[in-house]
Amino acid sequence: MSAALYGLPNCDTCKKARNWLNRFDVAHTFTDYRANPVAADTLKDWARQLGGWDKLVNKSGTTWRNLLPQRKNPGSDPEWTLLLKEYPALIRRPVVVQPDGSVSVGFSDNGFKKLFGR
Repeated sequence: MSAALYGLPNCDTCKKARNWLNRFDVAHTFTDYRANPVAADTLKDWARQLGGWDKLVNKSGTTWRNLLPQRKNPGSDPEWTLLLKEYPALIRRPVVVQPDGSVSVGFSDNGFKKLFGR
């Protein structure tokens, strides 16, 4: 089995992560989560594994800053999943799902070396 990488194809961080995986011959699949939306149950599982919605949602990007103030305080899992379905760019990038189902977000050279044992 291989790792699954979720992100946006034009995202610079996703490109760096994909290049790193290719350079180190790490088998993986890539899913553009704008073209192939992630199921609500999967988003909830990712948030749970990461320690909450705040760990999954990128609040420093333009998409978040441009949201109406009332949209920035979802009070429930369904509200969060609806927001992420409407604005997939809010999901931190990339999301890495290991074959065992464990989830991590973001990319750094050292982080990927630890994550993939390289």
